[in-house]
Amino acid sequence: MGTFSIWHWLVVLVVVLVLFGGGGKISRLMGDFGKGLKSFKKSMKEDDEAPAEGTAERKAIDAEQADKPSQTATAEKDQAAS
Repeated sequence: MGTFSIWHWLVVLVVVLVLFGGGGKISRLMGDFGKGLKSFKKSMKEDDEAPAEGTAERKAIDAEQADKPSQTATAEKDQAAS
């Protein structure tokens, strides 16, 4: 039983980090990690919103085209009237 297990080494590592200035470094590291995660989520949200805007524009164009009578329908009406 002269060797330490992995858990013993992890506890020693955490204690050494906290005692020798690791506390501030760890909090800065976690802050940077949080900022990176927030930036990643924001970019993913923007990517999801971008195609939706293009789809809305396409729907508006399709609606305008549906409101206008097509040339073939107009030609058929002219033939029926004569």
